[in-house]
Amino acid sequence: MSRSSFKHLISFYDLQGLCFGILLACLAMVLLKGAGLVTGQTAGLALLLSYLTPLDFGLLFFLLTLPFLLMGWTMRGAVFAMRTAFAVISISVLVPFFSKHIEFASIHPLSAAIFGGVTAGMAVIAMFRHNASAGGMTVLALLIEQRMGIKTGWTQLSLDFFIFAWSASILSPENLIYSLIGAITMNLMIAWNFRIEQSAPKSAA
Repeated sequence: MSRSSFKHLISFYDLQGLCFGILLACLAMVLLKGAGLVTGQTAGLALLLSYLTPLDFGLLFFLLTLPFLLMGWTMRGAVFAMRTAFAVISISVLVPFFSKHIEFASIHPLSAAIFGGVTAGMAVIAMFRHNASAGGMTVLALLIEQRMGIKTGWTQLSLDFFIFAWSASILSPENLIYSLIGAITMNLMIAWNFRIEQSAPKSAA
């Protein structure tokens, strides 16, 4: 990696943006998990599996994201992949930590879905704008917009339907509906507030 790329990788501007997105992503996961809901993409799959297995969200999220990190490295460059890896590792470590230290005495699933969706959408946009992603299927959706022009939010929402189809056999109908509301909220925010031009191009890596 060139010296200019290394400096770009660790600039304060990008670091603060990534940390902002990471903290928001963690808050979104804590909100959703506190209400027994799931979200979409890889985070949603990891959250769903955490209800079904003894493994925690952090480990599952990290393992599911690994193949997409390789894809991001190949198609968007080393800087993108390294920043995404930083975000994924941070989220994997911080979500279990925050889950132990943030408790909700009472939270309505609809409130958790809306605020969790908004927070997750802001998190993903922040990471996208600093040439990174939240890992997993968000990498795939970003690459599809880069190559085909299909909005990232719409791609993610399409992928979410597969996650929610599986969730239907596990979650109650009420929680499934609330989870879907959260996913729609998140992806509408991304579709309406992010364009691929706002993410650093591959040539910057």
